[in-house]
Amino acid sequence: MAASASRNGASWDFPRSAVASLQLLETAESHGVDAATVLAGTGLTATQLADPSIEIQAAQELTIARNLLRHVDDPTGLGLETGLRASLANTGILGYAFLTSPTIRDAITLGVRFAALSSTFLDVSMHESAEGLVLELDTSQIPSDVRVFLVQRDLTAIAHIAPLLLGANIPGARLRFATGEIAIPLELLEATGLEFTVDESSPGTALTIPNELLDQPMPAADSDTAAMCIAQCEELLDRRRHRGGFSAQLRTRLLDDPAQMPSMAAIAREFAVTERTLHRRLAAENTSFRALVDEVRETLAVELLGAGLGVEEVASRLGYSETAAFTHAFVRWRGHPPSRLNRGQSGSVK
Repeated sequence: MAASASRNGASWDFPRSAVASLQLLETAESHGVDAATVLAGTGLTATQLADPSIEIQAAQELTIARNLLRHVDDPTGLGLETGLRASLANTGILGYAFLTSPTIRDAITLGVRFAALSSTFLDVSMHESAEGLVLELDTSQIPSDVRVFLVQRDLTAIAHIAPLLLGANIPGARLRFATGEIAIPLELLEATGLEFTVDESSPGTALTIPNELLDQPMPAADSDTAAMCIAQCEELLDRRRHRGGFSAQLRTRLLDDPAQMPSMAAIAREFAVTERTLHRRLAAENTSFRALVDEVRETLAVELLGAGLGVEEVASRLGYSETAAFTHAFVRWRGHPPSRLNRGQSGSVK
């Protein structure tokens, strides 16, 4: 059995949650570097990153990481420090899918399948061996100037969250690290409560889960909840795969102030292109300005209605001058009026 998170191009080049970038900002702040400095060149603001609905490009996160490393006097240990900021609460729908999987094997398979829903820069694949299930963590595609930092951050985050996800020790797990520039302190591994053997002669980074543990149940196993979470993961992954490049940048801009949705002409001026060029670039990514505006509004509408806001309030927040116009648009998107969407029943995670 094998699986991989790779796609065309770099394995990490996919739209992602801003959670990991917020953690980079927290690390910067702890070292006296302000948000504006680490966000320079990204086109992002701290306010945008704090919006839970926003998605950013991997290239923007790389820029943040580079700015952090550039402006901290001694960047040694920043990867470990940032990785320890990871928490179970930040794993989103993927974390719920993992927790409710039937067994450890199912959970790991799910994690690899939906690796693109995480913020990792590791290229994750897996295969069976005589010892157990081997997770190969390829670091070769990460840009060399940030490789040590990002690998240490991502491995630390995995080691930090794994005991919380598994709910118990998994003795016998063997983590193999590449020798040389990338290393994780043994005391960090010991602090997880998991048992590791470090193989410094290994040419690559991998984690082996012993066979006897693979069929143990997850602590919160629930087949119905897992199925629902998987469906939402599939929907989110499909949308992210179709929202890369220029359209993703434009979507981020549209999320900035949905109550004052800019016109296509205004966006073209902001991006220093003609309307014709804007149309052509979006068409090359199989979308349009109208489709992106609708997508942003639909996503926010579902989230706001699910949070308990009234139809009239949601219409106002999304820039509609009349509630009837919003209701008409919602029916076009979803096939039913927004009044049907009660608190906590949004039906999907966007």
